[in-house]
Amino acid sequence: MASPKTSRPSFACTECGWTSAKWVGRCGECQAWGTVGEHAPTAGPRTAARNPAGSPAVPIGQVDVEAARARPTGVSELDRVLGGGFVPGAVVLMAGEPGVGKSTLLLDVAARAARTGRRVLYVTGEESAGQVRLRAERIGALEERLLLAAETDLGSVLGHIEAADPDLVVVDSVQTIASTAVEGAAGGVGQVREVAAALIAVAKSRDLPIVLVGHVTKDGSVAGPRTLEHLVDVVCQFEGDRHSRLRLLRAVKNRFGTTDEVGCFDLTESGIEGLSDPSGIFLSHATQSVPGTCVTVALEGRRALATEIQALVTPSALASPRRTTSGVDSSRLAMVLAVLQSRVRAPLGNKDVYVSTVGGSRLTEPAVDLALALATVSDLDGQALARGMVAMGEVGLSGELRRISGAGVRLAEAARLGFTRAIVPVMSVDAGQVPAGLTLVEVPHLAAAVQAARDVAVRS
Repeated sequence: MASPKTSRPSFACTECGWTSAKWVGRCGECQAWGTVGEHAPTAGPRTAARNPAGSPAVPIGQVDVEAARARPTGVSELDRVLGGGFVPGAVVLMAGEPGVGKSTLLLDVAARAARTGRRVLYVTGEESAGQVRLRAERIGALEERLLLAAETDLGSVLGHIEAADPDLVVVDSVQTIASTAVEGAAGGVGQVREVAAALIAVAKSRDLPIVLVGHVTKDGSVAGPRTLEHLVDVVCQFEGDRHSRLRLLRAVKNRFGTTDEVGCFDLTESGIEGLSDPSGIFLSHATQSVPGTCVTVALEGRRALATEIQALVTPSALASPRRTTSGVDSSRLAMVLAVLQSRVRAPLGNKDVYVSTVGGSRLTEPAVDLALALATVSDLDGQALARGMVAMGEVGLSGELRRISGAGVRLAEAARLGFTRAIVPVMSVDAGQVPAGLTLVEVPHLAAAVQAARDVAVRS
């Protein structure tokens, strides 16, 4: 009698699901390294249809939406990013680099929720309970209804949720929790999947919002399997330079709102506070104009932020002059300098150029090209630009200035901050979008923008 064939295990990528008959070091679909692992195939579908145990299907118009309304967190900047607050049953994944302020922000949010009468469970797997209490004393987050548990076992965490019956749960972090039913160390692919699936099941069954803190990799992406981001409802990225107090919170994925909003926070010794008007921290507020500075208005999501760019041009003693940036994309600066040399005849071939932003902001959008160019030319000429002037526009390789998006929002923010003149590309602003008190200078080419800035500086 022939023995039945044993199913041979295959290998699958944990990121995209690509399968292979043998193990390979690099996925053939998504080209990721080290993501292919053994995967035992199933003989066929193992789940049969049964009568629904819960409520029957109803017309979509009769579904009650009041239970799905977002509850404000008490932090306006976080509510802006989440789309109004925490939705019952939602699972939020907050990722960020170590020391950026994730735990401080969530501890403050948990304390605010406890002050409103809700019971909050804060599970810490990275720090001891004493360390978390010291932080809570420092930021004023000691509340009776805020429960703290230091656990790394998934079964114990689920037991705490059963016993406490909280209204909000914070798990810091998901990579430190492990299940005894799954092989592997905490933070592994299988462990992260099991922990996330168990917590998501609890959140949906209890209508309980759960916030998971996640680690990030060297390139800044969320650590662990990509399926973790697909399972949760909201993925937030907490960004910030450790040498700056400014922190930005972005929603990479949001099933309950838009991903265009950005929250701004100020990290201080007494905690973290939301910044409803952060534009002022990106300006130097110098008492007199100096060469090499130009103000632009960048868009962070839907929010317009006025940012000052500073440039320094000095003679170079090297065969290859330096091009050093801080807060600005180095490739964008190299392109702008090349266009200045070729189209405006600016003598920059034997000059070192240093460009930096004020306040630790990071400018990545093409609309800041014109401000980069004008700041560089201003320091090269030794002539300061006129006070009260902003510049916005994308520079093409032929020197033309391209239209920018959100010009009306940018100009409104510039006018609110007291700027009186704006240099923008031609046809960037529709009629009626120019705020009162703001003079618009529309130019088609980089050379015309440089000449217009020089003329205004001489007249002023």
